[in-house]
Amino acid sequence: MAPRVLISDKLSPLAKQIFEERGIEVDVKVGLEKEELMEIIGEYDGLAIRSATKPSDKILDAATNLKVIGRAGIGVDNVDIKAATARGVIVMNTPFGNSITTAEHAIAMMMALARNIPDANTSTHQGKWEKSKFMGVEVTGKTLGVIGCGNIGSIAASRGIGLKMKVIAFDPFLTAERAVEIGVEKVELDELFGRADFITLHTPLTDKTRNIIDVDAIAKMKDGVRIVNCARGGLVDEQALRDGLESGKVAGAAFDVYSKEPATENVLFNAPNMICTPHLGASTDEAQVNVAVQVAEQMSDYLLTGAITNAINFPSVSAEEAPKLRPYVKLAEQLGLFAGQLIETGLKEIRVEFVGDIGDLNTKTLTAAAVCGVLRPQLADINMVSATVIAQDRGIQVEETRRGSEGAYGQYMRLTVKTERQERSVAGTVFSDGKPRIIQVRGINMEAALDDNMLYIENTDKPGFIGALGTVLGEAGVNIANFNLGREEEAGNAIALIGVDKAVCEEILENTRALDHVVDAKTLSF
Repeated sequence: MAPRVLISDKLSPLAKQIFEERGIEVDVKVGLEKEELMEIIGEYDGLAIRSATKPSDKILDAATNLKVIGRAGIGVDNVDIKAATARGVIVMNTPFGNSITTAEHAIAMMMALARNIPDANTSTHQGKWEKSKFMGVEVTGKTLGVIGCGNIGSIAASRGIGLKMKVIAFDPFLTAERAVEIGVEKVELDELFGRADFITLHTPLTDKTRNIIDVDAIAKMKDGVRIVNCARGGLVDEQALRDGLESGKVAGAAFDVYSKEPATENVLFNAPNMICTPHLGASTDEAQVNVAVQVAEQMSDYLLTGAITNAINFPSVSAEEAPKLRPYVKLAEQLGLFAGQLIETGLKEIRVEFVGDIGDLNTKTLTAAAVCGVLRPQLADINMVSATVIAQDRGIQVEETRRGSEGAYGQYMRLTVKTERQERSVAGTVFSDGKPRIIQVRGINMEAALDDNMLYIENTDKPGFIGALGTVLGEAGVNIANFNLGREEEAGNAIALIGVDKAVCEEILENTRALDHVVDAKTLSF
């Protein structure tokens, strides 16, 4: 029986055509209510969507035959990734199909902002002739600050350079070499705030980037700064921006995205010198065709051959490789997550070392999984396929090596990350139960399973540390699931990895850091 696909959002007709040409049955049913979708989703092997359809946990419960969800576009905020993964549903996106379109929209917004075009247009249509009211500014010679210099950000930067602007960029993953290559000056965030005449955001929304522009950030900016956001709602504190516009600190702003969408009302609406568009960043004929064609081809390949491309929750592998690779893919990603949550400065290099028989597997996939893990704390939309491309775009060197079996474990992986200030490594293997284990951190041997929530502590090996830590956690009501220790030598450097039943808050973390013999403490989640 031929696979069946439901297209539940408006896509280019070419998507339906590609499915049918590949022998896949396809239905187009746009605008379904949640209950309507739940009633029919069990009939389909694939679901092709944009942003309107929201495959929730309940919808996925009803999707008894569903194998793949294809998102025509990059953002997958509308998909319950955890629920899909738990049910074995592959979630794909098309991360590069609308990059040019989105970057061009940001530049168009910047130009409209500089010359007051929307307000001037409205005024002229009303029969007014208010030339002096709409005095603008040139962009030539001005400084453009780009926050997030990945695929879209680098395109926006190149357009700014073409307009004879001075372009400065902040991106934790942008290396100095890559900055030179694309013609931007790499700066820290506070410096960007202080120097930029125009600021454009091109970063995903994560815990670290939420409200990256807030009251304090605006206070650091030039008087008369202009701000453009065509990336994600939530990157800017909207009330703080409104206050900045009303005070005149911010000369103008242009937004295509909002903290809550659809945005039928927002604190920014009708603010002075505020341009608003309804999430049009990817709304060009070319982009709509690109993402529709890509998602149809990717879904068809998976349903017909098992090939996986641009998957959010699984790497690109053949159907034959998948069962053998799966536990090692999980190991690689968790090693990456471990290292990625510990780094704080610009990432320069990722090295993945395969020791023993593990080197005979599809190491390209394992390396991609490790790189994805390293970058995911900063880049929420990253997937295992696009990870190495995104690393390359940021000038991060990715290297893999293989060696013969050695040591007590026979085969294992070691991941090393090098930043501008430090180098960290973590090694792990898969035990006979199919579960990954940490076996070494920063050259210190230790054996630890990875729990959902963990506490990582660097300390000196001195008596009393364990008791003091237990007291801090106990008084805070944090239950210890497992406790793992390793040290270089007696009274030397040591590491503790503690699995806890709930996430540790910042206050508990600060109390832990204040303990005698503790060098540093961080929370980890897996």
